[in-house]
Amino acid sequence: MRDSYSIGRPWRRNAAITVGPCYTPMMPRADLTAEGLKVAIGFRSAVMLVMGGIVGVGIFVNPAVVARELQSPALVMAAWALGGVVALLGAFVYAELAARIPATGGEYVYLRDTYGPLAGFLFGWTTLLVVQAGGMAAVAIVFAKNLDVLAGGGLSERWVVVAALAALAGINCLGVRSGNGAQTALGALKIAAIAAVVVAGLMLAPHAASPRRAGPELAPGLDGLKAFGGAMVAVVFSYGGWQTANYVAGEMKSPRRNLARALVVGVIAVIALYLLVNVACLRALGVDALGATLTPVSDVLERAVGDAGARLAAAAIALSAIAFLSQAMLTGPRVYFAMARDGLFFRQVARVGETTRAPALAILLQAIWTGVLALTGGYEQILSYVIAMNFLFFGLNASCLFILRRRERAAEPPRKGGASAMAGGFRAPWHPWTTGLFILACAAVVGASFWAFPIDSLIGYAIMALGVPPYLYWRRRASREGAGPS
Repeated sequence: MRDSYSIGRPWRRNAAITVGPCYTPMMPRADLTAEGLKVAIGFRSAVMLVMGGIVGVGIFVNPAVVARELQSPALVMAAWALGGVVALLGAFVYAELAARIPATGGEYVYLRDTYGPLAGFLFGWTTLLVVQAGGMAAVAIVFAKNLDVLAGGGLSERWVVVAALAALAGINCLGVRSGNGAQTALGALKIAAIAAVVVAGLMLAPHAASPRRAGPELAPGLDGLKAFGGAMVAVVFSYGGWQTANYVAGEMKSPRRNLARALVVGVIAVIALYLLVNVACLRALGVDALGATLTPVSDVLERAVGDAGARLAAAAIALSAIAFLSQAMLTGPRVYFAMARDGLFFRQVARVGETTRAPALAILLQAIWTGVLALTGGYEQILSYVIAMNFLFFGLNASCLFILRRRERAAEPPRKGGASAMAGGFRAPWHPWTTGLFILACAAVVGASFWAFPIDSLIGYAIMALGVPPYLYWRRRASREGAGPS
């Protein structure tokens, strides 16, 4: 089958928890996955998925956060460059994982097949309750606020949030073609809007005076280290999201090749875009004014075009927000779909539409829970848990690469010239050094999060631990139903 893969899933031999597909049996078709999903995402759309998963609304705010912490143009650019290196190392890792296991569900599948179903379930549990829905809820509120600015006030933020989520859920329930088409178009417009901000800051806005501090300047000792760590938390938060493209690997054309290339190309493109945004902000505002503002992009555009700058900034932010939501509504539900297929979630969530070939219930679940968090304000607290949890799972997924390579060597006899079964697929450059460095970077981010936000980090991991009882329940239920390996 098109999305089978060579590295086996050892836990399945002893754990009868896999349910069969929840759609009407039909003759095999080349344009459908084993789960009955439509194969419709090409390379260009995959690149936009990667970029769309990274570029949200953080880049419109976090340049000011980083400048406030570091107070030096050189250090600001160094922080964003370092964050880009971390993201690129992660892209290398996830590109090889995608080439090895091009299956729907992404990180859930990698953890399940490497460490067992509990690890995969806890990832999916936190993705639904905290990471995906919490981030989407926050962005939905940002979209509503900026749309209200464009409308001159008077819009109900609650109804805007509901309408946006309902519209995106409806588009994605029509099938992967419509969902992917919407995210690709919105993503391209978003990139164009950010590029316009760069042009405004570099060419249209008057340049700020040179800063008094010519070189890097940080407080000595632990205070300076903590300031740089706090700035890096904001930076890596802005760079996060490349991994969500892996969730829809099963619906990509030639995923072993296209997704791996898209991850590397997309992340490099975002690094260049983010560095240019920061150069534009520093040139137009200067590091002191950049660190003092809460609305850096609006300030840059006001200096470039006058009073209309605030409305243009609101338009750019609203566009970026709705584009991010479109990408997230397409990708996130595939994780819950994969869990349900394995019997580790409500079985109905694994159902696929007869004509649309979309996991409609999984999409509706994502939209409803996101709406609940947005309308109740629960996302504000949840967001403070995201960084530590995200990078814990980043590090765990990267460690999967060591185990999968070891299994590969053990499963197959040596080949002439040292070639491996993955010789035709993407392999992370300079592994194990780059993979190990990425894992160390993830550990550093988790440590920095605990240092800066100890209570929030502990609460986040407590939420993750609360997933163990539901996992045991669903596993026992699947065993009672006698579901066998797929």
